[in-house]
Amino acid sequence: MIPELGHYALVLALALGLIQAVAPLIGAWRRDDALMRLANSTALMQFAFVALSFAALTVCYVTSDFSVATVYENSHSKMPLIYKFTSVWGNHEGSMLLWVLILSLFGASVAAFGGNLPSTLKANVLAVQSWIACSFYLFILLTSNPFARLARPPFEGRDLNPILQDIGLAVHPPLLYLGYVGFSIAFSFAIAALIEGRIDAAWARWVRPWTLAAWMFLTVGIAMGSYWAYYELGWGGFWFWDPVENASLMPWIAGTALLHSAVVMEKRNALKVWTVLLAILAFSLSLIGTFLVRSGVLTSVHTFASDPARGVFILGILVIFIGGGLTLFAWRAPLLKQGGLFAPVSREGALVFNNLFLTTACLTVFVGTLYPLGLEALTGEKISVGAPFFNLTFAPLFIPLLCAMPFGPLLAWKRGDILGVAQRLMTAFGIGLVGIAVTFAAMGTGSALAPFGIGLAFYVMAGALTDLAERTGLFRLPLATAARRAAGMPRSTWGTAMAHFGMAVTLLGIVCASTWGEERIVALKPTQVVSLSGYDLTFDGMTQRGGPNFRELAAKFTVRSGGAVLGVMEPSKRSFSSRNTSTTEAALMTRGVSQVYLSLGDVNDDGSIAIRVYFKPLVLLIWLGALVMGLGGALSLSDRRLRVGAPKPAAKSPKSSLQPAE
Repeated sequence: MIPELGHYALVLALALGLIQAVAPLIGAWRRDDALMRLANSTALMQFAFVALSFAALTVCYVTSDFSVATVYENSHSKMPLIYKFTSVWGNHEGSMLLWVLILSLFGASVAAFGGNLPSTLKANVLAVQSWIACSFYLFILLTSNPFARLARPPFEGRDLNPILQDIGLAVHPPLLYLGYVGFSIAFSFAIAALIEGRIDAAWARWVRPWTLAAWMFLTVGIAMGSYWAYYELGWGGFWFWDPVENASLMPWIAGTALLHSAVVMEKRNALKVWTVLLAILAFSLSLIGTFLVRSGVLTSVHTFASDPARGVFILGILVIFIGGGLTLFAWRAPLLKQGGLFAPVSREGALVFNNLFLTTACLTVFVGTLYPLGLEALTGEKISVGAPFFNLTFAPLFIPLLCAMPFGPLLAWKRGDILGVAQRLMTAFGIGLVGIAVTFAAMGTGSALAPFGIGLAFYVMAGALTDLAERTGLFRLPLATAARRAAGMPRSTWGTAMAHFGMAVTLLGIVCASTWGEERIVALKPTQVVSLSGYDLTFDGMTQRGGPNFRELAAKFTVRSGGAVLGVMEPSKRSFSSRNTSTTEAALMTRGVSQVYLSLGDVNDDGSIAIRVYFKPLVLLIWLGALVMGLGGALSLSDRRLRVGAPKPAAKSPKSSLQPAE
């Protein structure tokens, strides 16, 4: 009964979505308030029915209802409760239901909190949002029904993919989806504005908080996915340049560019065409990522099934929304009136510089990810584009971006003084040079470029702090005055500085972990010792132990440094009989922000066991920096100016529908 309830709730959500996709558009065209207000109630009811459907599927998993096909394929009665819950989206069908749940949540949020939006714009936004929702409702109901029943229910399930039986599944996919789907709001705002023909600074003010929320969730989601892969896969890497990883990176880069571009549009009423295009592209890249993962064109842990019907359906969604959005943009964008002018050396110019390098970097990742797939589809030839390509193309594009990052916030709007800003950044320059010199002096081995990376990271961090010091008058004004100015400073300013600081922290972690990390692969017998970076790991022996739905072979290592015992590490290999698969569970010992990393290999005939041991200096800074960036986004989002929004514009004459209000 519960699966049928969930299925019918999804059908009702589709019916409401179809009403929401049509009625508000007609209402906006006719200026019919009743039809436009209908969008609010249908959006809220749509979310309620999707939430009911998701809750029904969750009950099926938690109660181990193996009469439901997806529960049978991805659950087991002996799994811990937390994994039964996360199994809901640890498969294709459930993950798509989570996708539409978040999609309907964002639509309901616009309906509930968009009271300051013009009625016609709000109606069009909710209508476009419903077009997207309806396409995915149809995709789920026609190709990926999560409530499909089995004619002969089995007694036991096949279990969840062992790699997914981790707390990371509870964190990474929901955060990532909140980012992916969040950009749908920016897309809807862009399409609605193009339909209505009104794009101005107020529009940018309305778009910014939704874009910021999506960017914040996507930043943290990518970071959590990276850390999950780092400790779960057993190879100690934090980024693989896997096509699926790249698929999440591209909308993040586009979203970052959109945030900066929207600021220029809001403050100076400029870069209208570019901002609208970025809003379309950010969500388009999210859809492309969905296609790569769900269509079966890739072989990855992220790919749950290979079904041509699904691939064709998602490809159709891509053609409709990406093609339709870009076609509408090409038609309407040339008619838009351009905004204010600004000098190349200005804050606007710095943000344009930012956008130039970000979009080029995004294009680089796009080409490197999709070119092999396109070549294989056209010619059948298989090629591999991996880390060397991206390191040589993507990384150099971020160096000038990072060098310019401290300049942007310090430049004046419209016309800036770059020499004056450089003088204010002399302390930051000095800190960066000291970082380079100290690293060169202390460096034993490693890349000759590493000290410059360290210096660049310290320079960006100092630059972010310099911006705050200049705004508050620290070191120039009495401390009490500086404190009052700091308390009155907009939260978005604090958030920007924090995000820039977090980027530098991540850079510092990447450089240190990549350059000075150490690795050893050895075979040990009990009582033997392996030494690495001042740590001595003594192999104490092996033990067999059981888990809820697995058997585990665990090794015990006592870790010493300078003769003092620091602790015990217990890496293991788990065997899951239901799927006849095994996983490697790495052991981590954290020392400050560095880690000793230990993973097991195979047991040899002589009784020894192969182990892989790493020392990762400052590796946690990679993810701590991303969390700082996310906190910066949250702080900016809490800015009262974004919560209040822009005032409703005055009515304008009908002489030209594409002329924005002055």
